[in-house]
Amino acid sequence: MSRLLLVEDDATLAEALSRALRGLGHEVAVAGTGERALEALGDRRTSTDLVLLDVMLPGVDGFEVCRRIRATDTVPVILLTARGDAVDVVVGLECGADDYVVKPVEPRVLDARVKAILRRAAPAQPPKQHVHTVGDLELDTVAMVVTRGGVELNLTSTEIRLLIEFVEHAGQVLSRQTLLKRVWDYGFAGDSRLVDAAVARLRAKIEPEPANPVLLRTVRGFGYRLVKP
Repeated sequence: MSRLLLVEDDATLAEALSRALRGLGHEVAVAGTGERALEALGDRRTSTDLVLLDVMLPGVDGFEVCRRIRATDTVPVILLTARGDAVDVVVGLECGADDYVVKPVEPRVLDARVKAILRRAAPAQPPKQHVHTVGDLELDTVAMVVTRGGVELNLTSTEIRLLIEFVEHAGQVLSRQTLLKRVWDYGFAGDSRLVDAAVARLRAKIEPEPANPVLLRTVRGFGYRLVKP
């Protein structure tokens, strides 16, 4: 049973959505503000598998809450937005969100998104070769850890799985739709902006100069390719 933290200031909506998600097999805690959500995540007596985070919150908005979560935690985050506005979506993804859904959302659709993200975060079967070196980076696909000079980098589970996909297909051009299928498990119904935002975040953490990437190259009109030094 997954443990979800629903951050929603509309009490009626929060009650309806949490009741529906509990009926689908999840444990749901509710926080009415961003501040309370951050307090709940900081309470080590409880654990959270995934955060459902409304963008429009009183006080600290969902974008800022997501940034603060990402500064210290790799817990998956799904943004709940009232609009599918491209700017809102891109800002949210650049803050470190793993996915977004537009409200109102059918609970079973949200349940499917939650389960897809949690499947990605679960440890996979150990491959024959589980330690890969890319330049000065070392990727352990069993421990799901990336280090540089022995120091662990703060990558989310989505970013690590994205890097694994590139490393295991080094030199190959991977399209956005291919990455959506393999990393997000969304097939052709997913949003390619998820890929672009995740690649940008990954570059910021592994590239010496993210604006001039040497590892993760963009292949215009096709997708991305990992080039090993």
